[in-house]
Amino acid sequence: MTDKRTQAQQRIAELTPPVNALKERLDALRAEIGKVVVGQRYMIERLLIGLLADGHLLLEGVPGLAKTTAVKALAQAIDADFSRLQFTPDLLPADVLGTQIYNPKDASFSTRKGPVFANLVLADEINRAPAKVQSALLEAMQERQVTIGDETFALPAPFLVLATQNPIEQEGTYPLPEAQVDRFMLKMSVGYPSRAEEREIMRRAAAPTEPIQPVIAASELIEAQRLVRQVWMEDVVAEYIIEVVAATRDPSSIDRELSRFIQFGASPRASISLAAAARAHAVLNGRAFVTPDNVKAVGLDVLRHRVLLTYEAEAEELTADAVVKRIFEHVKTP
Repeated sequence: MTDKRTQAQQRIAELTPPVNALKERLDALRAEIGKVVVGQRYMIERLLIGLLADGHLLLEGVPGLAKTTAVKALAQAIDADFSRLQFTPDLLPADVLGTQIYNPKDASFSTRKGPVFANLVLADEINRAPAKVQSALLEAMQERQVTIGDETFALPAPFLVLATQNPIEQEGTYPLPEAQVDRFMLKMSVGYPSRAEEREIMRRAAAPTEPIQPVIAASELIEAQRLVRQVWMEDVVAEYIIEVVAATRDPSSIDRELSRFIQFGASPRASISLAAAARAHAVLNGRAFVTPDNVKAVGLDVLRHRVLLTYEAEAEELTADAVVKRIFEHVKTP
């Protein structure tokens, strides 16, 4: 036990200087995004967690909350390839992935790669495209590769999909199936700004915007992701993550009443995502080790789209957020 404690202390001591250096770069990245995005600290922090944890993000919120603006600002602050896809009902998989073009001069086909071949891909209003387009993009997200004709192409590294969707509009939309939503590491619920922030938004709208400067390269981002994966996690914290995820599958073990509200719990992908996001959250706070508070901070974003509720929960107007919060309240914190 003493040897393991010594090993942990040594690892944390080794990781602390590079973690502090990375935090300084991330603070600079936040400052650049803050040139065009007022407030929305929660959303910006989750965007950075997705970058560090190498996980795709789904941003949900009503129009006008700077979801697209924040993603574009993030892309400008990173020296990497960026593409934006505006999802519409008439979009085809080839419009996303690419296609083969026939050349009549020499009777041959050439491959034209689609906009998905970028480091950061903004899928704007992803629920406006039909299922075949959603499936094409989400397959690329999972496999990190695209097959066009008889050729398979690896997607660039890093590769991150940031998708937005409007939760209140139903006409002309195609809701993402639960199995496909599970491909996103985090699902964020973006809220309204405060009155003071909205006043600042109005002021900036009437003034010229300060240009965003890139402060981190794609190669540096890959190194940052490697560093985040090395952040120390004690066995008790790992066990805490497993207990929380297991409680979504067997809620009666922690609260008999809660079992009436959960139809299906989270898969092991949730445990992996929760651990990765907690490590990234620790780095954002300048720590080289994970605490239960890091797990709690990102738990709602990791689990809200992975816990499927029963009709009884809907009848009682219980949301997935409320159910996940109750799980965290009942699972003992180490």
